[in-house]
Amino acid sequence: MNKYGQTAIKAVQNYKSSYSITEIYIRAAKEIFETKSSQEKGCPKGTFLGLCEAGLVKGIPKGTYTKSIKNKEYALQAIEILKWADNKTYTPKELWAELNLGDKRSNSQMDVVLALWNEGLIVK
Repeated sequence: MNKYGQTAIKAVQNYKSSYSITEIYIRAAKEIFETKSSQEKGCPKGTFLGLCEAGLVKGIPKGTYTKSIKNKEYALQAIEILKWADNKTYTPKELWAELNLGDKRSNSQMDVVLALWNEGLIVK
């Protein structure tokens, strides 16, 4: 699992309702990454917050957490693929390819989805 997956899992583990999930994700990213650019990378963050927003992350209430429409959309599509995958395992690259987005390049979105999925943190 890459560091963006680790960040998502750490954010879930650190979640307390008295803090904003966005702030918790940012703190988790700062603990895991040394560079500001990695800490602030939008695609994995938007993916994580999109899953939270949809109420799909265990222990985190449905809400309004992100403005990232596309990353949320990719994450939701990936969850549907995983639900119907009949225990097939995917690499992030394989799961991204299943989305059929043409030349659109992955930016760690599927690392977040698969980390949460494999840790049993997605509501099925």
